[in-house]
Parts: sequence; structure tokens; C-alpha cells
Amino acid sequence: MTNPCIICVAITGSLPTKEDNPAVPITIREQIESTQEAFEVGASIAHCHVRDEDGKPTSDPERFARLKEGLEKYCPGMIIQLSTGGRSGTGRERGGMLSLSPDMASLSVGSNNFPTRVYENSPDLVDWLAAEIMINDVKPEIEAFDLSHIVQAARMAAAGKFKGPLSVQFVMGVQNAMPADEPILDFYIETLNRLAPDAQWCAAGIGASQLTVNEWAISKGGHTRTGLEDNIRLDRHTLAPSNAALVQRAVQLCEKYERPVATAFQARSILNISTPE
Repeated sequence: MTNPCIICVAITGSLPTKEDNPAVPITIREQIESTQEAFEVGASIAHCHVRDEDGKPTSDPERFARLKEGLEKYCPGMIIQLSTGGRSGTGRERGGMLSLSPDMASLSVGSNNFPTRVYENSPDLVDWLAAEIMINDVKPEIEAFDLSHIVQAARMAAAGKFKGPLSVQFVMGVQNAMPADEPILDFYIETLNRLAPDAQWCAAGIGASQLTVNEWAISKGGHTRTGLEDNIRLDRHTLAPSNAALVQRAVQLCEKYERPVATAFQARSILNISTPE
């Protein structure tokens, strides 16, 4: 294969703590340093959450602004993707950072079960977030936890509610949601290609499925996501020492399947995201 593979690094998330793995970056400074390391070894998208003074997830726009400023300075050209996820806030609070006009923002277009709760994304909230994303010239990455999310994303794209081409991430391995199952991934890819032929897709595996899903995605011509948000280990007995170490594993898989790792500027071209001045 010759098509470049975009590697997204999910640096922090809402759940992992220093107690889980001391390498999880919590403060803004730690996040910037960890992302820079990952950027230098091949990541071209940074998927970002922020934490408050107590290390709890938050949607605080001021913290997102400081993180965005630092990443723009130390990771020139890297695509900055801010999370509108539901663990960090409720209702429209989840979109408070969209006025910062990041390159991308994650968006879930439907509800699904998580391990101990319902991840609720009502149609009204999804439409509002999509409108704010469009107003602020942000490209969404659709986080698909279920088949219906792929169908809904294609409908919304066809209706002109997103900046094209559509970008979808298949999230696999979340307990009570989409399992990490290769035939299911194949069906999801086929469905997306049928409903949105110009779409780009990425796949992420949660926990122990991370490396497996990375390999599936890279071998099938898609893009992939890694990072301490999704998985804190190299293997059952070894904690990952950094986000960069997880990115390096994905880079090695790209080498195995003879796929070049996309630079930040190549990733911008693939996803139709303008290059910063």
C-alpha cells in the first residue's frame, strides 16, 4: 500500500489517572509535552480532553484554549481535535470550546451503552453541536460506537451539516458497545463506503484490543488511533511509558504493511483541513 496512514493520539481522556499509570498527562504542561513527543514520532492528530485542578474531566474552554495554544507552538501543523464527549460536561456545556475554532472536534451522533452508564446524545444536542461545529469552521470526527451512528452520520453529511469529506472513527472494544471483532469492522467499512463513498475512516481499540485494532485498520487501508486515553499498557504486565511509545507501535505496523506515516500536512490534505498561516 502507498496511501499514507494518519495516526491520531488520544493523549489523556476522561478516565485514566496517575494511579492507573504515572505517564498519563493531566496538567496542561504535561499534555503539551506528551503530545510533542508523540508528534515527533509520527502522530499527526491530537485528540484532546482537559482536566480541572483535581484531575477531574471538564469542558472548561479556558483550559482547552491554553492547551490549544501550547500545541500550536510546540507541534507546528499538527491537527488539534478537541473532545465534545459526555464525560466532561453536560448539555451544551460540552460544546463550549468550539468557539476556539480548533481544526477538528469529536462528535457522537447517537446514544449507546457504556460499561456502567448510558452515553446519552439526544438528537437536539447532536444537531446543536453540529451547528456550532459548522459555524466555527471546525471539521467533525464522528465517533461511531454503533452501526446506527454510521448511518446517521452519512445522513447528516448528505444534508450538508458537516464540512466534508466525512471523517468517521470506529470505536471498538468498549464494554456494552461495539466489540473488537474483525468481521464487524469489515461490515462497518463496507457500510460507510456505500453510504458515503468519499469518507475517510479511522479505527480505535479500547484496552487490550488497541494493538489488534491498530493492525486491522492499517492493513485495511484506514487510519488509526492510539494513546493513553484508550489503553495504558504495552501488554498485560507492562505499563506504557508514554503516548509516544504507543504511537511508535502504530508506526511499526505501518512499516509492516508498507504504508507511509502521514505527516501533519499530508493529514490536512487527506481530511480537507486548511493549513495554518
